[in-house]
Amino acid sequence: MNMSSRSKAIAAIGARPIDLPDRNPDSGIDFYGADVFNTDAIVEYLPRPTAKKLLATVRNGEPIDAEIAADVAHGMKKWAIDHGATHYTHWFLPLTGSTAEKHDSFIEPDGDKAIMTFSAKNLIIGEPDASSFPSGGLRSTFEARGYTAWDPTSPAFIKRHANGATLCIPTVFCSYTGIALDKKTPMLRSCVALRKATKRLMKAFGLPEERVSITLGAEQEYFLIDKMFYLQRPDLLQTGRTLFGAPPPKHQQLEDHYFGSIRQRILKFMTEVEKELWRLGIPAKTRHNEVAPAQFELAPMFESANLAVDHNMLIMEVLRQVAERNGLVCLLHEKPFAGVNGSGKHNNWSFCYGDTNLLQPGNDPEQNAIFLTVLSAIIMAVDKYSDLLFASVASAGNSHRLGANEAPPAIISIYLGDQLNEIIEQLQNGSKMSSRKATSLRIGIDTLPPLPCDATDRNRTSPFAFTGNKFEFRAPGSSQSCAGPMMVLNTIVADAVDEIAAKVETFKTKTFNEELQKLLKEVIIKHKRIIFNGDNYSGEWRKEAVRRGLPMAKNAVEGLCALTTRSSVELFEKHGVFTAKELASRCDVFVHEFERKIRIEGGITLEMVRNMIMPVVTEQFNQALHAMQNAQALGVKSGFTALSSRVAMLGEGLDGIDKKSAALEKALDKNDADAIVKGMNELRPIVDRMEGIVCDGDWPLPKYREMLFIY
Repeated sequence: MNMSSRSKAIAAIGARPIDLPDRNPDSGIDFYGADVFNTDAIVEYLPRPTAKKLLATVRNGEPIDAEIAADVAHGMKKWAIDHGATHYTHWFLPLTGSTAEKHDSFIEPDGDKAIMTFSAKNLIIGEPDASSFPSGGLRSTFEARGYTAWDPTSPAFIKRHANGATLCIPTVFCSYTGIALDKKTPMLRSCVALRKATKRLMKAFGLPEERVSITLGAEQEYFLIDKMFYLQRPDLLQTGRTLFGAPPPKHQQLEDHYFGSIRQRILKFMTEVEKELWRLGIPAKTRHNEVAPAQFELAPMFESANLAVDHNMLIMEVLRQVAERNGLVCLLHEKPFAGVNGSGKHNNWSFCYGDTNLLQPGNDPEQNAIFLTVLSAIIMAVDKYSDLLFASVASAGNSHRLGANEAPPAIISIYLGDQLNEIIEQLQNGSKMSSRKATSLRIGIDTLPPLPCDATDRNRTSPFAFTGNKFEFRAPGSSQSCAGPMMVLNTIVADAVDEIAAKVETFKTKTFNEELQKLLKEVIIKHKRIIFNGDNYSGEWRKEAVRRGLPMAKNAVEGLCALTTRSSVELFEKHGVFTAKELASRCDVFVHEFERKIRIEGGITLEMVRNMIMPVVTEQFNQALHAMQNAQALGVKSGFTALSSRVAMLGEGLDGIDKKSAALEKALDKNDADAIVKGMNELRPIVDRMEGIVCDGDWPLPKYREMLFIY
C-alpha cells in the first residue's frame, strides 16, 4: 500500500531521535549582552570623554553630541570586527511591520590591498533608497530617496549567521523631506510627548525635575509545528494561517497543555532561543506552554519602551530562525488555527518619574495623590481615544483573534479590579465605602487609605487591565510591532496628563488638596464609562457597551479610519507625533495591507480547493458511486444504504464546493474584500465537513490533530 505524503511525514517525525538539550550549558551569564555595543563595550572601545557623552545620551536622554561621531564610529567598527563582523547595516522598522536591513562591507580598496573603514557619516546617516516600501503616497517616484539616521538610545548589536556576522545599527527611516516613513520615529516622538507632559504635571505638584522613563515588557505568544507539516500546507506557507481544517475532538478543552511539562524537543528549542537572546542583551525571563496545544509563550523583563520595541522585533526573528534549525516552524499569525486559542502580544506598560513608578500605589499620601492623578489621566485618555487604541491593533490577522478563545474583544475598556475600583468610587462619591475602615478619601493628607501594591486580580478578558503597578494592553496581535500600540498609548496619555497639569498649575497652595480632589472627581464622573470589571466575553457586555456609547468598529478597515478623524489629527499634531499627511499615509498603507492580505487568502483558498480538495473528493465520490453501482448490479442489499448515504454526502460536498468557489472567484475578480471574506467563510465549513468524510489516508492536507500534537 502506498503511503500518502502526509503519512510519510508523520512516520518521519515519529522516527526522529530525541535530541536532548545540552547537559552542560554555559555556566553563569558571562555571555549576556556579549553581542551588544553596551556600556562595557562603550567604556572599553571609546575614549573616556566620548564614552561619557554617549552614555549621557543613552542613560539620561541628553542630546547626542555630533562631535563624538567619528570616535564612536571608529570604536564601534573595532568592536564589531573583534566580534567577527565583516559588514554593517542600518537596521530599521518600515511600515511593513517587519524589520529592514541593507548590508555594506567594511572593506574599501586601497591599491592592491583592502582596508576596513567605517566613518562617522556611515554611522550617523545612510541612504538605502528603499523606495519599494509602502509609504501611503509620502514618496513620489521622483522623490524616492530615503534616509536612515542613527538612534543612539538603542544600542548597536551583532547578528550572527553561518559564515560570519553583521553589525546592526538601529535607526529611524525618513524621506528626503524629513517625513517619517517608519514605525520608530513616531514612537520616539510619542515618548518625548509623554516625558514633556509628565514633567509639567510633576512640576505642578511641586516636585524637582527628574528624568521620565517609559517602560515596556512585551509577552510574546507563538505556535510551533513540525516543518514537514508546514511544507504540505499552502495556506500556512502563503498566509501564516490555516484556511481549512476541522478542529479535532480534543484540542484545548481539558487545558492540560497550559503550564504543562515542556517536551524535550521544544525545551531544546527554547534553550537555544534564550541563549541567542541573552547574547543580544534581551532579558528573556519566562517560558511556558500556553493554553492551546503547540502554543507557547516567551516573556522578557521590563526595559525602556524604545529598546523593548526593537528587542521584540529581534525576539520574533530569533524564534523563527531557531525553529527552522530545529526542523520546526514558528507561527506568529494571530490565529493560525481556527477554534483554538489565538496568539497575542501582551504589552505591559508603565512610566516612572526618577525612581518612582507613577503607577505604583503605596502608603505615602503625596505619592498616592500623584498615583490617582495619573490613573485618572489614563482613564480619561482611554475613554477619549479608545477608537485610536483599537486602530493601533487593527489588522487582518488580529480580526480573527479579538473576541475569541481568551483574547480580549474589539471593544476597548479598562479593568481596575475590585479594590482599586472601590477607591475610584470613593474618589467620585467623596465618602467612604462600607467595606473600608478608612475615613472618607482625601487627596494628599494622612487619611488617604493605603493602596495595596497588587490591588487587582488579573482579568484575561480585558483589553486594557491594571495589574498592580502597570497596565497590560492585551489587544495587540502576536505578529504586530509594539511600536504602533505604544505610540498611540504614549500620545493619548500625554494629552490627558497635559490637560490635567494645565488645571493643577492654577491651584492655590492652601486649597490644593480640595481642588485636586474636585478635579479628579470630575474626570472620573465624565470618563468612568470606560471602566468595566466584568466578563468582556459576555453578550451582556456588548449590550452595555452600546448603552454607554463606547466606540465599536465593525471591522479592521473601519477601525483604521479613526487615524484620520479631525480629533486624531489635532491630537497627533499638537504633540508633534504625526502630521496630518503622515497620519493619512498610515491609514492608506494599513488599509491597503489589509485588502492585499485578504486577496492573497482568497486566492490561495480558491487554488487549494480546486487543485487539492476537489480532486480528492471527486475520487472518493467515484469510488463510492462505483461500489454502489456494483452492489446494485449484483443485487447486494447489505451496505447499499450506507453507500448511497456516502455518495449523497460527497455529492453534496462537491456541489457546495463548486458553487461557493465560483462565488469566491467572482469576488476575487471584482477585488471586493468583503465578498472575498464571505466566500472564504462559506467555503470553509463545506471543506472541513469533507475532511471528516474522505478517507484519512487520501486527505491531502495535514490535519489539526497532527499539526497540534505531533512536534
